[in-house]
Amino acid sequence: PEVITDANEIADEMTSEDGKYEIAFVTDVGQLKDKSFNQGTFDGVKLYAANNGLSYKYYQPANGDQATDDDRYDAMKAAADNKQVAVLVPTTVLALQHYKTFASRLKDFPVRVDYLTRARSTAQTKKILADLAKGDINIVVGTHKLIGKSVKWHDLGLLIIDEEQKFGVAVKEKLRQLKVNVDTLTMSATPIPRTLQFSLMGARDFSVIQTPPPNRRPIQTEIHTFSHEVIAEAINFEMSRNGQVYIVTNRVASLQSLANLVHKYVPDARIATGHGQMPPDQLEKIIMGFVNYDYDVLISTTIVENGIDVPNANTIIIDAAHHFGLSDLHQMRGRVGRGSRKAFCYLIAPPLAMLPDESRRRLEAIENFSDLGSGIHIAMQDLDIRGAGNLLGSEQSGFIADLGYETYQKILAEAVTELKNDEFADLYADELKKTGHLGGEKFVDDCTVECDLHAYFPETYVPGATERMLLYRELDSLSGNDDEMAAFRQRMEDRFGPLPPEGEELLRIVPLRALGRKLGAERLTLKKRRMVLYFVSNTESAFYRSDTFERIINFATASYQRCKLDENRGHRRMIINDVPTVESALITLKNIVETDRKA
Repeated sequence: PEVITDANEIADEMTSEDGKYEIAFVTDVGQLKDKSFNQGTFDGVKLYAANNGLSYKYYQPANGDQATDDDRYDAMKAAADNKQVAVLVPTTVLALQHYKTFASRLKDFPVRVDYLTRARSTAQTKKILADLAKGDINIVVGTHKLIGKSVKWHDLGLLIIDEEQKFGVAVKEKLRQLKVNVDTLTMSATPIPRTLQFSLMGARDFSVIQTPPPNRRPIQTEIHTFSHEVIAEAINFEMSRNGQVYIVTNRVASLQSLANLVHKYVPDARIATGHGQMPPDQLEKIIMGFVNYDYDVLISTTIVENGIDVPNANTIIIDAAHHFGLSDLHQMRGRVGRGSRKAFCYLIAPPLAMLPDESRRRLEAIENFSDLGSGIHIAMQDLDIRGAGNLLGSEQSGFIADLGYETYQKILAEAVTELKNDEFADLYADELKKTGHLGGEKFVDDCTVECDLHAYFPETYVPGATERMLLYRELDSLSGNDDEMAAFRQRMEDRFGPLPPEGEELLRIVPLRALGRKLGAERLTLKKRRMVLYFVSNTESAFYRSDTFERIINFATASYQRCKLDENRGHRRMIINDVPTVESALITLKNIVETDRKA
């Protein structure tokens, strides 16, 4: 992942011909840093909105507020270019918080900021929708209401998705369809496995913000069984330093019992409870009361997970932590430690030995990865535990866990090849007309080689069975080019001495398989002094109109005495006789590849 650490890139990359407000924004950067921004805030910021074409950027921030400041910078840049900005967040509380921060940071600029949630009245919502359609609102923060049918945009230019892991595939794709050329910036401290896989495979740009804000300290994370002593001690310690405490549970029905427990063992604590089923006004009042230090302890469901910023709260107790996912745990832990004080996170769960394997791995991962900026490691662990999901469907995790990563990638590559040969065969036929050339490797992901010849590493050459398996696996991963094979041969001779004849034949299998794939062979057999190449299964494939297949026909015609092309059970194949060794098979395929195409 791309890691940007030079904050000066902001000023260096900002260019403008007559953009008054762009220049004003750049000259104000120093003042903004002195007020409420900091060096850590600007680390990782790129001039994202200045891209000429469509772009898709992904930020993976350390848990904290620097990514949120980055999206404000991008939003300001888009607004300066007379484009509207939509900021999508998962909860009404976070939408209100973002709105207030946006409005405060941009109050000196000619930019109108508003927010759209279920908490707005019917009259307010109607006015906001009308102003959005006219272009009077530059930046709007909102929940799922932003994707409603009634929302019409004047000129949407930038879409920012905060806490991306809280949105499903259908929601995100609907947002992308709002307008074809909308630049999209998604942010998450713990990206969904499917999103992370997209970034790792290069389908989306990916930036990691590793530098935390100044004076931030790692959060001490501990796993405990349920005990009123642990809860009371944690609350008393935090209150002794005039701090505040979150207690989070996954069931609304458990809130009152937890409140009773805290009141019993910490009677002087000021307690508030909150959950998503409350009326928006009441919930907002409770949250703002906690922010203003009207309460010492907030007992709630996971509504506090997304972006609530209370620097004075530095202890969080998560009840039934084994029922939460890795992303949830990391996000909730990120609600504390947002100032310079040492913060604590207590995970309440049954003994680890009693938990299922996945639950135990999640808790161990969140306990081990507690350093600042560890979100990327937790996301990778989540990818390993849950899998990358369905890249072309709606599942955002799963499947890979039962197969293993390498097998999953192999199946994915085979599926893509199958699409090339079947559903998208016409597209490759068009490409063939334009370029005049399509190699067999475009239609075949791998060529399987079967032979009855002596091609292996004997026990007398490589004694250990485990060592032989590792060598076979390494050999299978090679592409077959001369440099790779020469390097592998040299390592073998350095470790075990000169290769025996069986080993020599085995090494020739690798380039033989590569040539078979280049010639469009899905399978190649070497048996009874005869080589058979089985070509692409789909007889309507564009492969059979390519110059590669024409070379095969030319070779078969020139060598008609030992070579025959036929079709067997719907599979087109070429049979070549008098091929006693892998070496002779390799020479034969090289001759086919080098056969000149007829004029």
